[in-house]
Amino acid sequence: MHLLSTIALVVAALPLEAAIGYPPFLYRAMGHPVTWMGALLDRLEVELNRPGDPPARRRLLGIAALLALLATTISAAAIFTWIVSFRAIGMVLSVVAATSLIAQRSLYDHVRSVADALDGEGLEAGRKAVSMIVGRNTQALDHAGVSRAAIESLAENFSDGVVAPTFWLALGGLPGAAAYKASNTADSMIGHLTPRYAAFGWAAARLDDVLNLPASRLAALFIVAAGALTGGAYRGAWESVRRDASRHRSPNAGWPEAAMAGALGLKLGGPRIYGDETVDDAFMGDGRRDATTADIRAALRLFQAACITQWLVLAALYLLIARW
Repeated sequence: MHLLSTIALVVAALPLEAAIGYPPFLYRAMGHPVTWMGALLDRLEVELNRPGDPPARRRLLGIAALLALLATTISAAAIFTWIVSFRAIGMVLSVVAATSLIAQRSLYDHVRSVADALDGEGLEAGRKAVSMIVGRNTQALDHAGVSRAAIESLAENFSDGVVAPTFWLALGGLPGAAAYKASNTADSMIGHLTPRYAAFGWAAARLDDVLNLPASRLAALFIVAAGALTGGAYRGAWESVRRDASRHRSPNAGWPEAAMAGALGLKLGGPRIYGDETVDDAFMGDGRRDATTADIRAALRLFQAACITQWLVLAALYLLIARW
């Protein structure tokens, strides 16, 4: 697809996905592209990731599994794009397909459910709700810890689940976004430093880091801009990004997390418990640690403003290219 067409696809898909998300009836009827990718990778992992193999062989087979996943995903998206291009409603079908690769609505709903659970049912309900969106041990979290975890997840997933697929959709159409989503799914499933996945998931973790590099920086800029548009502490957000983003153990997660921390006047990150292991990560921001549900809701408003900012930038880019 031409760049103007792919940007038009993004500009149309973003507000539609924000409004309706991925319909539950559709999920019940046919699943979701991510579940299809996950099922394929799970089968490949079972067949290829043998604990008795030496690490070098497991790494090579992990690369093979990732390439198989990417080839299948890209091919399916390219074939779909080619088929609908012959139909009068091809653009409409492409827009609907694109909404399945973006997660504005579901991310907002999941994070809001944490605030609602804490306010309505208490700490245990909040821990259960936040466990749906984070991988850490939520039973060790107090009220402030649950609130911080929800805000941190919102910031990181704004980059991974919204900005990154949008970026690759704009550059490469449905095949580009599908390739990114396959990589991100692989990283979430096998990109872990555990005995089972350290070698087999090495390529998945490295590729996901590379593909998220531009999106994480853009996500931070959108959050800073959203802070300015909503009367937030955008200067604090920018200072936090400049000072703290590169200190995060992830090459990408620190950027949106630092921006969110600075915009809200919070101190996010720091030591976290995953299973039985404590990960001593750097702090993002220099504000309060005692986050509340009011901070979660403020983060959600900032998230909405950042999503609108992204859409406005893309719409302006479309008009600029169309005139050029």
